[in-house]
Amino acid sequence: MPHNTALINTASLLNANDSNFGILALSVFRHQYNHNLIYRQYCDAMKVEVEKVNEIQKIPFLPIAFFKSHVVLCAPYTPDNTTLVFESSGTTGENNSKHYIADRSLYLQSLMAGFSQYYGSPAQYSILALLPSYLERKNASLVYMAKELMSASGNKNNGFFINEWDLLSSRLKSLQAAGVKTLLLGVTFALLDFAEAYPMALKNTIVMETGGMKGRKKEMTRQEVHDFLKQQWNIDNIHSEYGMTELLSQAYAVRDGIYTSSATMKVLVREMNDPLEVTDTGNGLLNVIDLANVHSCSFIATADIATIHKDGTFEILGRADHTALRGCSLMAV
Repeated sequence: MPHNTALINTASLLNANDSNFGILALSVFRHQYNHNLIYRQYCDAMKVEVEKVNEIQKIPFLPIAFFKSHVVLCAPYTPDNTTLVFESSGTTGENNSKHYIADRSLYLQSLMAGFSQYYGSPAQYSILALLPSYLERKNASLVYMAKELMSASGNKNNGFFINEWDLLSSRLKSLQAAGVKTLLLGVTFALLDFAEAYPMALKNTIVMETGGMKGRKKEMTRQEVHDFLKQQWNIDNIHSEYGMTELLSQAYAVRDGIYTSSATMKVLVREMNDPLEVTDTGNGLLNVIDLANVHSCSFIATADIATIHKDGTFEILGRADHTALRGCSLMAV
């Protein structure tokens, strides 16, 4: 694999916008084709003519399952010289996804820029995180994200909660009484349980669900979840965050589960049965370009079923886990 390609200018990626995103993405694609062995082998197995990839719809997207079976990193990085690793929970007998982070500072800059893009400085908020199951395992990207936001917030009332509902309730009420802007970040099943047990009127509070039912409650639609939380806490909107172990950038929804990507992220959809048929809008399986993933793989074919609207916002409709493996049989590396 050639290594004479100039290293990518990572600072430029943080200045991504609508006008230069495509140019940056194509530059990252060529960099990763030259420096990421697994991605290069996947592209070759898909018989991609690299010199003809001249628009983002033609870039090959690596099935997300590769993060479970391979080390997805660009040379010269290896697991031994990365600064951080994010790891998924997985299920019994299943390999966990592992995302090795070569540049922690790039991740932090992307995280803070993306959050600030929609919510302003974290210093405005007291941040409370209700993350049972995530707190009980190591290397969870969601926990790390919350820790960094709390650090940037610097509020003495910040904190993590597993099942200390009395304390969380009193903390919320005291912050309300003091007029402090608050962000309650929580995994969906835990927010539902807490809201059922502790109805209250939440003012000056953003409630942000991060997904995650994991069979802990009966299946509910997003609308049902949001309606219940709004009813129990007397608030107008429920916010949502879209991220995952294999990504460094996030998307946020300020209402109704309609996400807008941060500046370093763009979403596309692919046909259910043809991974190379990729479009900007419509229904299909979600492809994510994450420029902050420059040292691993920026082009991820997820297992999420999505609708992308003409304005670039998107909704997650469900998951098709079996499709994540599609394409992996092309390689035995």
